[in-house]
Amino acid sequence: MENYGNDLFKGANHKLFEFSKVLRKTQTDTEELVWQSLRNRNILGFKFRRQHPLHKYIADFYCHEAKLIIEIDGGIHNQVDNIEYDKNRSYELEELGIKVLRFTNDEVNESLEMVLNVIRGYLQK
Repeated sequence: MENYGNDLFKGANHKLFEFSKVLRKTQTDTEELVWQSLRNRNILGFKFRRQHPLHKYIADFYCHEAKLIIEIDGGIHNQVDNIEYDKNRSYELEELGIKVLRFTNDEVNESLEMVLNVIRGYLQK
């Protein structure tokens, strides 16, 4: 971790690191499906991390070299408060130079290949 300096985590605090460990152990089936596709540099050789502390958030999946976050959103993200929170969160992260791609659970479960193609398309830019 030290090789990357603070840039890898953008100042995330220690509580986020502890919580990210819990999230890795309790990931959803949909997150697991995406993780199996992203892990071990399976997508164009890019390294992804799961439940990665970044700034004051935890990204579902993060690729440091591409400055890309992949978020998998369940139904709770459709609630008005969460829509606004997610919008602000994405804005803050994009201000740090990090692109956020969001997919719903339904998109992953019904069309995983489409989701992976969108990710590949971004990575090939």
